[in-house]
Amino acid sequence: MRSGLSVAQRLLPIAVLLVAVSSVPIMIFSPDGLARLERLEQEKLRIDEEISRASAEIRALRAQIERMRTDPATIEEAARDELGLVRQTEVVFQFSRR
Repeated sequence: MRSGLSVAQRLLPIAVLLVAVSSVPIMIFSPDGLARLERLEQEKLRIDEEISRASAEIRALRAQIERMRTDPATIEEAARDELGLVRQTEVVFQFSRR
């Protein structure tokens, strides 16, 4: 009985090793293996760049908000550019484009 247990104890690690040696290459080269890992890494880089651009835009917008809170000239510029407002004392000339 002792020798039967000893044989099983010796064969189990060998069987596990054989399964690992045969299944690891299959897992690596399958569509869900290295190819998927590469696609995920590329997607992560793209998302990181998008996050970086969005963060820069957020910083610029926060700076613009701060300027609008503290600088009346910034508010006037925005009113002129975005709303087309003019002062009462100004004369507006409109030219047609052809």
